[in-house]
Amino acid sequence: MHDMKILLVEDDASVRAGSAQALDLAGLQVTDFHAAENALAQITPGFAGVVVTDVRLPGMSGLDLMAAVHAIDAQLPVILVTGHGDINMAVNAMRDGAYDFIAKPYSSEQLVEVVQRALETRRLVLEVAALRHRIEHGEGIEATLLGDSPAMRDLRRLILDLADAPADVLIYGETGTGKEMVARCLHQYSRRQNKHFVALNCGAIPENIFESEVFGHEQGSFTGAAKRQIGKIEHADGGSLFLDEIESLAMPLQVKLLRVLQERVVERLGSNTPVPVDLRVIAASKVDLKEWSDQQKFRSDLYYRLNLIVLNLPPLRERREDIPLLFEHFLLGAAARYQRVVPPVPGPLMQSLMAHDWPGNVRELRNIAERYALGLSSGADGLLSVKNLAPVPLADQVGGFERAVIEQELRKAGGSVTEVSVALGVPKQTLYYKMQKYGLTSDEYKNP
Repeated sequence: MHDMKILLVEDDASVRAGSAQALDLAGLQVTDFHAAENALAQITPGFAGVVVTDVRLPGMSGLDLMAAVHAIDAQLPVILVTGHGDINMAVNAMRDGAYDFIAKPYSSEQLVEVVQRALETRRLVLEVAALRHRIEHGEGIEATLLGDSPAMRDLRRLILDLADAPADVLIYGETGTGKEMVARCLHQYSRRQNKHFVALNCGAIPENIFESEVFGHEQGSFTGAAKRQIGKIEHADGGSLFLDEIESLAMPLQVKLLRVLQERVVERLGSNTPVPVDLRVIAASKVDLKEWSDQQKFRSDLYYRLNLIVLNLPPLRERREDIPLLFEHFLLGAAARYQRVVPPVPGPLMQSLMAHDWPGNVRELRNIAERYALGLSSGADGLLSVKNLAPVPLADQVGGFERAVIEQELRKAGGSVTEVSVALGVPKQTLYYKMQKYGLTSDEYKNP
């Protein structure tokens, strides 16, 4: 929030100076004004900050300022400062869109706490607005690989760094984490982008026609081969070949694929003439190929040939902070596709989404967003049930999110409370208290 600003309007010079000092000492950027008209001149659509204003001012009142601010940007938080006699009026003003109100006299701590909450709210609103803009205008890799978590930022950086590297790439990720999307980004941001990107699901093509489909064949090479067919590998010449679920490839076919990777030539069925191919191979697997090669379920020579550049895609449960942005993206897309009004997302629903374990990862979240846009229930997971859409107290929503974050860190740390304490920046005593509060124990997350 270091780049966020606070516009403080107060006609009492001593109160204005004290409030500005309290905000400044909290590390916040504040500009103070004695009149509302001067502050209003600073407001533009998308203003990165909040407004704190006294209600009773000479000239334009605080309520008039709030109305004028919301005419420019309806989602910009305005905090009202009132005297004791104005509290009923301030409550009514909140119904009209005020973010919060503070009654005089107030402490520095109270002012800073309310302003920080408002700044966080504003930051999230601006992030969602920026996301919508990226989605609508398709700006860069951020519009394809969504998410502001450290894991996704690192992944995007790696993809851009590696896009033009000549080496093949191996992508690991659970079902639904977006392995093909990552492969497409590697192709799109490379110098091969104007050539073919050929995607092949190794588990979806029957073994008896795999060679013909992938390596191609000559006319008359087998019954029914009426004409020459260029295979997938040859079609990818100059571009990229994506081999999804490579772990499902039969052993005899792994041998033939290995030769293509090593020599960069392909022979069509019925031909003895090697055809040179210039391509980048991107393979993907949802299992550990090293373990499979140790168990002789996958050729070790093929594994070591593929294991040059490895990208690991994080499951959604390990980047929960991306869920609101992803859900917003999928909801916008579904509403546009089905010509529906974008439905609001109530707090209880977002709480359920944040707490869910997401075994189907991003694909599962997209399906939930599609159903929500259509007004349908979510099925067995119950995320869109009437119960989950009923009002839930704020404390319960915060608690649900806090529990999910602690669970996630315990899982990542293998149950080590010390590591979780460091990762979350909370004392161990506090962490133990919260674990007891939410019924969590470190033993259930320890690695076997």
